[in-house]
Amino acid sequence: MQRVLVVGMSGAGKTTAARRVGHALGLPFHEMDPLAIGPDWSTRPALVADVDAILRRPAWIFDSWGYPQVRDAMWAAADTVIWLDYPRRVVLLRLLRRSLQRSWRRERLFGGNVERWRGWLERDHPFWHAVTTFGARRAYLAGRTARATHLRTVSLRSPAEFEDWLGNALPAGRADR
Repeated sequence: MQRVLVVGMSGAGKTTAARRVGHALGLPFHEMDPLAIGPDWSTRPALVADVDAILRRPAWIFDSWGYPQVRDAMWAAADTVIWLDYPRRVVLLRLLRRSLQRSWRRERLFGGNVERWRGWLERDHPFWHAVTTFGARRAYLAGRTARATHLRTVSLRSPAEFEDWLGNALPAGRADR
């Protein structure tokens, strides 16, 4: 495992999982959203160039299945996919909690953006987007992992299963939180 994608639904915990796996394996961690999202939720013009530069390196871990502009390149370059294939109730509860906290605290996110209360009324708000696309995204990931025969796929169905895998499958003593 030298070139790893941690994939799953919004709210599954991809960023935290990728950081922890990257630490355990000694892989440089790259968070996709700051690479992809600029001011006013725009796509950063440097997204493709930045991701391509990372993909040329011998080792890395991303917390994403990839934005459309870079998705195919990321999947082609990876050697492993860790799929956080958690139940809808787990993912949506986590995402609801995260979005409420971000809105309440007016947290500055990637690109200087802030999740605002009025954003909850829009269809593309992260929570509503996850509610409406959960099934389609899960089906996409199931198909993509099945077709990606060059990849080692680790499918984990619960946070407890992730913890067990992290503690048992990775180098001893390096899977600490």
